[in-house]
Amino acid sequence: MDLSDILADAQDQDRGREFELADPVTGKPTGIKLRIAGPDSATQNRARLRLSDDLAEAADPDGRVPADARERLRLECLAACVLGWEIEEDGKPIPFSQANVVRLLKSAAWVQAQVDDFASNRSAFRGR
Repeated sequence: MDLSDILADAQDQDRGREFELADPVTGKPTGIKLRIAGPDSATQNRARLRLSDDLAEAADPDGRVPADARERLRLECLAACVLGWEIEEDGKPIPFSQANVVRLLKSAAWVQAQVDDFASNRSAFRGR
């Protein structure tokens, strides 16, 4: 491996990989597919930097950030790593937007956990 391999890998991670949510009890595929940028992508880097800035802005004069603000910003950061999706509600496709991704992430802790795990898993982004 050399520097060009590392740079190419980071660029490739910006294209994202498909990830299908699994039922948290049975492990069976749900049919909900997300395209997620990899942990070494510029997309995730921008999301982390924005989170840092947003947390600084949300801090009170003593430097504390209320839990509800921290949670909202964490979900926005995770949502920024999602690049696209295939998901329906009542049999109709849901338009892709960051607000809709946040809505999905807020729907259940297991959704957040699976998206976060995949987004941070370098092995999921190695090779095609």
